Amino acid sequence: MAEKRDYYEVLGVSKNADESEIKKAYRKLALKYHPDRNPDDAEAEANFKEAAEAYEVLSNKEKRAKYDRFGHAGMGGAAGGGFGGGMSMDDIFSQFGDIFGGGGSPFESFFGGGGGGRRRRQGANMRVRIKLTLEEIVNGVEKKIKIQKWVNSPDAQFTTCGQCRGTGQVTRVTQTILGQMQTASTCPACQGEGQVLTNRPSGSNENGQIRKDDVVSIKIPPGVHDGMQLNVRGKGNEGPRGGVAGDLIVVIEEIPHDFLVREGINLHYDLYVSLPDAILGKQIEVPTVNGKARIKLEPGVQSGRILRLKGKGVPNVERYGTGDLLVHVNVWTPKNVSGEVKKFFESHRDSDIFQPNPSKEDKSFFDKVKDMFSQ
Repeated sequence: MAEKRDYYEVLGVSKNADESEIKKAYRKLALKYHPDRNPDDAEAEANFKEAAEAYEVLSNKEKRAKYDRFGHAGMGGAAGGGFGGGMSMDDIFSQFGDIFGGGGSPFESFFGGGGGGRRRRQGANMRVRIKLTLEEIVNGVEKKIKIQKWVNSPDAQFTTCGQCRGTGQVTRVTQTILGQMQTASTCPACQGEGQVLTNRPSGSNENGQIRKDDVVSIKIPPGVHDGMQLNVRGKGNEGPRGGVAGDLIVVIEEIPHDFLVREGINLHYDLYVSLPDAILGKQIEVPTVNGKARIKLEPGVQSGRILRLKGKGVPNVERYGTGDLLVHVNVWTPKNVSGEVKKFFESHRDSDIFQPNPSKEDKSFFDKVKDMFSQ
């Protein structure tokens, strides 16, 4: 597989190019490689799609910032095929047609279409929420969900609009002091569809569409977070009269874990140890997302000590490594002790061994917080 070219190189602009420069560069390339100018030319079509992919990213502030930071690796598609590389020609036309300021087909004003024509409507997007456990988020998961969406009824019948004769537009000629002026506008009878519904099935809407259940399989990549949205292209409502289908927007909802607390790609766990174990040291098990891990408590471990288990956290959704599991040691001090134990501690209250004597290795709370955020 050929290596992807840099998006700035594709459009022929610098990394400091502003929005208007990027738009102008894409418009120039789109006109150059448009299929109407290059019929049956696979290379021109590939260049046309490459330019659309580059424009899709660089014209979006959030995507551009991510691309500038991570490059193509940061553009890895989650659910639904990723960015422009997975787009069909209809997708490109419907998404970027407004860059040319025309109605109907986005390139008609440049290729002899007379400034308009029958338009293909896009189906409405759908939005669903998916609840995920921490285990599913760390490991990635494939979910199958049942949705109900609008689809075109096979029993719906259409006829060519008599007012616009199927063009989707009506032309008006007006007399001015400069002579006759011809203007075109969307047909009011068919709203630009070029067809009118003559047989409307029972339960269908004004476009001859009916509600239908569908099962969609969604691949959730590791590392997603609460509130994140994944776009599954073409799995939303069908486009009326054979138009482009809308997308399915998947919103992630994270189910809190019983023991582990997530902070970005790191996980936190509060470990409570007894005073004897803190003094003498001990091998102990702590829970992880996928099981357990053994850690060694050194003799004399202090409350507030943070033990780091590398790679036991959450994968970065951009595929840049995995976070850690931070084990917070809390020495449990009993509130009620027997008389014998109480006498023992009273007799050793002033003993040097029990007097606080922190070393440089025993960092303060603020130093620990500072270390956590610096890594």
